[in-house]
Amino acid sequence: MNESMKPACPPKPDHRPPVCYGALQLESRYLLSPLAGYTNLPFRRIVRELGGVGLATTDLVNARGLLEGSEKTLQLTQTCPEDSPFAVQIFGSEPQQMKDAAQLLESRGVHSIDINMGCPVNRIVKGGAGASMMCRPSDTVSLVQTVVEAVKIPVSVKMRLGWDDSELSAPFFSREFEKVGVVAVAIHGRTREQGFRGVVNHDGIRRVVEAVDSIPVIGNGDVTNVAEADFMLKTTGCAGVSIGRGALANPWIFRQLVQWEQTGTYDPPGNFDDRLELLLRQFRYLLEMTTEKRAISMFRKMGHWYLKSMRVKPAMRHEFQLASNLDEFGQAVRKIAAEGPAVGSRSGVLPEMHIPVPGGPVERW
Repeated sequence: MNESMKPACPPKPDHRPPVCYGALQLESRYLLSPLAGYTNLPFRRIVRELGGVGLATTDLVNARGLLEGSEKTLQLTQTCPEDSPFAVQIFGSEPQQMKDAAQLLESRGVHSIDINMGCPVNRIVKGGAGASMMCRPSDTVSLVQTVVEAVKIPVSVKMRLGWDDSELSAPFFSREFEKVGVVAVAIHGRTREQGFRGVVNHDGIRRVVEAVDSIPVIGNGDVTNVAEADFMLKTTGCAGVSIGRGALANPWIFRQLVQWEQTGTYDPPGNFDDRLELLLRQFRYLLEMTTEKRAISMFRKMGHWYLKSMRVKPAMRHEFQLASNLDEFGQAVRKIAAEGPAVGSRSGVLPEMHIPVPGGPVERW
């Protein structure tokens, strides 16, 4: 990678106090965002082993499905001793279901509950959950209070800045949530109407920081490298940064951020061979959880981003996606290992990769 292509390393930041979710002190201020289809246990194990993660949160979990014992829902909440501290993000619109789901998770040893109030996807919103909760202030504050009072473990909320630009209600909600015992809020710096269009509104996140008395505000949105995390922290005053897509492209990002905070510099992300080893390790973790057929199917989406970041030729990525059993999977991987990257070297730093977000009108997602 050409030196001019590397993002500039910002100066070492001033000392900041640790981030605490109530009595739970996080080891770093850099959090793995809940990311539908990606932040399962195998990926959480990978980023934890690489280091630097303060808190990892599951894919969003349907409170009703959890209570009904849905196999798919329960799989989203699987954990292991190394996956600590660990938060489950729940969504729903019925206070009793949300309360019961939180209590069930607490009984199973979950360290923290996160309430999803930010998902813009239509199927979630139509059911009265996710970002649509921002349209019912009184009911929403009451629901959140019900969950907080039902458990002893910390409860946080993740939300967007508002439903649309006509009313950025996140500062109001954050104040009210702090009053009823929420320990932290994570803010994605866009409205529901925006989806992922446009740019993150850092000033909007700063208004949330200014609205609360003492709970940490976690900034989220479009952070894919150390320089962007530095910009988020400096411009918003937030206590920490939550990273989703940036961790898919670069699972080393949390370690890099902690190195930068401690020393003012950081190591490059893994090279081709490092990423291939990581791909295989994550797939092995998935095989420990489910059947061969299901593991291969589930891993296709994650494998796609690994191979893109490794700069594997499109034809070889396609062959990998067609694998239907372990023999075909292994054959595809061996070919990829022998071929190496189409751009760059297998032992050097690969070009940065951008992971696109959903496009088009948010109502059609």
